[in-house]
Formats: sequence, structure tokens, C-alpha cells
Amino acid sequence: MATEKARTAEISEIKNKIKRNALYKKEKIRKAKEKRQRKLKRKREETQDQEEPPPKQVPKTLENTRVFDETVVEVHDEEALIDEEADEFAAYFRREVTPKVLITSSDRSKVKTVQFMKELQKIIPNSEVRLRKGLDLKKIIPQAKEKGFTAMVVVNEDRKLPNGIVITHLPNGPTAHFKLTSVKLGKEIKNHGRTTNHRPELILNNFGTRLGRSVARLLASLFPHDPQFQGRQCVTFHNQRDFIFFRQHRYIFKNHKKTGLQELGPRFTLKLRSLQRGTFDSKFGEYEWIHKRKEMDTSRKKFFL
Repeated sequence: MATEKARTAEISEIKNKIKRNALYKKEKIRKAKEKRQRKLKRKREETQDQEEPPPKQVPKTLENTRVFDETVVEVHDEEALIDEEADEFAAYFRREVTPKVLITSSDRSKVKTVQFMKELQKIIPNSEVRLRKGLDLKKIIPQAKEKGFTAMVVVNEDRKLPNGIVITHLPNGPTAHFKLTSVKLGKEIKNHGRTTNHRPELILNNFGTRLGRSVARLLASLFPHDPQFQGRQCVTFHNQRDFIFFRQHRYIFKNHKKTGLQELGPRFTLKLRSLQRGTFDSKFGEYEWIHKRKEMDTSRKKFFL
């Protein structure tokens, strides 16, 4: 490794750009050749000794070298399950509540935001889109409770584009604020399919910490139980390095071995900014968790969800 670094350093000191680039290419080809040879050597060793093959090398990634987090819990952790039996989402998971979602936006929202809200309405069964029309959120929340809504989704925008989502679980919270990026509407996705009114299947992937489980339960509470499998629609929230990637697909079984996927859209990415107890209250709300970049983003291997 030290020799390779020294060789790279020597090449970087060459002033002639053409010669330097040519040597870089040669060095790259040499490294690739050595890598292929190492693989072939491993394969030969495996075939020679079938009883005890050498252990397969697992490449290091940010995920499998993440900083230890004591809040990571197993799927069936007893303590976490006991706490969740008494949290704000318990009634939903006991199937005592049917989700009913109000989707609104920042005041005087523009075209792209309205289009995104309408796509959210197609994704989330039993949801309604209502424009703000100058009303304060603190006034909307009591009205939403009276009309039986179990959650409110607020799409914020900046420079005429959606850039944030606030999800408030009703009637007692919590409230999550997400940064919204990489929004792509269904019509903008090549070869996209059309959504139907079937209740989709829901996949929540890789939410491993206490905070992650709370966020996953909040997202799950937007969707009704008992998906209609005949619609073959699947909604996925996949957490990777604290970025939550949203995708919606329709699947088809081509045969007993192959499955085909068609993306329906939209696509977007969420990044948790805060989790607040109770319903939305920007001034006096009590926060369970706030993302503080300077204090928290000290290592690329540290994740919170």
C-alpha cells in the first residue's frame, strides 16, 4: 500500500500533463490487472480445497463500518416493543384507527408543489388535498381533528419548488420535519406506469435505531392496513445513511423465477431535520431530536436512523 502511494505521489509530481495522464492510465490498468489476478488466485484456491474454502472477503462500506450507536435495537427487542405498545401510534397498529390524511402546503403554493401534492394523494389512500389559502397551521390542526383526520402532511416550497415536508400525527403528535430533495414526478420518469386506486403494499427498510423506528412508525401510520394485492403496487421507504429514498412500483411475476418491476413515481428523498413531541408548534414545541450539523456531522460513518 505504501509503495502504491509513493508511486502515485511520484506521478503527481510530473509537470507535463500529457505524460502524467498517460502514466495515471498505465497505473490504473496495472492495478486492475493485479485485482483480477488476486480474484483468479482465490478461485483456484477454492476449487483446490472444496471442503474448507477461504473466507469470502466483504468489502468495507460506510454502512458496515458505521460508528457504534447504543440506540440500535433488534427487530423484536422486548423493551422497544413494550414502549411502542403505549406510544402515539399504538392505536393505529392495533387497527383501531383507519388512516385519513390531509395534504396541504405552504401558502400560495406554485404549480410544481401542487402537482407533487396531487401525486402524494394518489400514493396515500384515503387522503385529501386542501390548499392553505392563508390559514395558519395552528388553526388548521383543530379543524382537521374535528373532521377525523389522523395525520396532516404539509409540503413546503422555496423558489417555486417543493423543498420540505412536515408530517403531523393527529390528534397528539409527534411531528417530523423532513428536507425534501430529488423530486421527480411520475410523468417525468421514463416508461412510468399509472397508479390505480388499490391500497399499496408498504415496505419500510433499514430503520434500525429507536429514532429510526419512530420515523418508520410515523410513515406507516399514513397508510391503511390490508393492502389489495391484486393491484400489485408497492410503496418503499428505504433508509440509507439517513437519507430516506421513496419509490413506488408495480410488480409482475413473469414465471416462478423472475419478477418484473415498473416504476410508477414519483421519486423523492427525505432527510430528517427534527422530531417534535405533540402537534406542530414552531415556537414552543418540545423536540425529541434536532439535526445539528456542526455538532452531529463529525463523521461520515455516524448515522441516526
